[in-house]
Amino acid sequence: MRFSHKHLLGIEPLAPHEISMILDLAERYVDLNRGRAKHGDALAGLTQINMFFENSTRTQASFELAGMRLGADVMNMSMQASSIKKGETLIDTALTLNAMHPDLLVVRHPHSGAVDLLAQKVNCAVLNAGDGRHEHPTQALLDALTIRRAKGRLHRLSVAICGDIAHSRVARSNILLLGKMENRVKLIGPPTLMPAGIAEFGVEVYQDMAEGLQDVDVVMMLRLQKERMDGGFIPSEREYYHRFGLDAQKLAHAKPDAIVMHPGPMNRGVEIDGTIADDINRSVIQEQVEMGVAVRMAAMDILARNLRATPQEVLA
Repeated sequence: MRFSHKHLLGIEPLAPHEISMILDLAERYVDLNRGRAKHGDALAGLTQINMFFENSTRTQASFELAGMRLGADVMNMSMQASSIKKGETLIDTALTLNAMHPDLLVVRHPHSGAVDLLAQKVNCAVLNAGDGRHEHPTQALLDALTIRRAKGRLHRLSVAICGDIAHSRVARSNILLLGKMENRVKLIGPPTLMPAGIAEFGVEVYQDMAEGLQDVDVVMMLRLQKERMDGGFIPSEREYYHRFGLDAQKLAHAKPDAIVMHPGPMNRGVEIDGTIADDINRSVIQEQVEMGVAVRMAAMDILARNLRATPQEVLA
């Protein structure tokens, strides 16, 4: 089976077998990354440009490391000091980059749809590293790989996504991916942090942690994205933690072998108790970070294969 997309802009266009294709290849890169020789040549001779219009630690470092381990020439552009700040439009920036003939463009942008717009203006493969409240596909894929490795499967599980659903592109991408793979998805959070019309995504919505966490296999906590809030979405952080922060008492409602996830960065004592976050028997938060490099290696590898394919192979 072939991967039929030039870009990786979101989970929404992907078929279940394409999700599995990325995860299966990522498994091989997990093994590579754990070995002594951590280098491959899937991106040898290719140029990767990372454009991050928003600050990021995990995602940018993960993409940079993934490209370097696969042999790409990797360049990080400092968008905070770029011509965008001097008034250049996003389209002009895209045209300028296109003239440099990159092969892979990794973009993180604060506005939904900006990465898709860039992809329409360049000749290279574009990977969405997060755009506004829209999508963060590689985060959902690394979460999926983490779940699959911990649970032995990625279907017919009960998964609770808790917290700031309204502002989270991570939540949206995970809802799409988990739904495509036939999982039961529960969303838990205050009404002020729940997007309108969310039930249309085929999810269950809860405002009580004890009720929502009942017998779930996976507990996925989300960061309170205060930088995207323009009003009083929560009474206080202390009250939020009391009602929606994950602690041992709330986690007890999940299955005894339920795993705990968080995309990071964590606000300890706000979204999650530090003891739970560090519990090696329940928390897979560090595994998520490790899977991020492998998944991004796999995603770029698969897109690079399409770049190198002949017209006959593309039509096959």
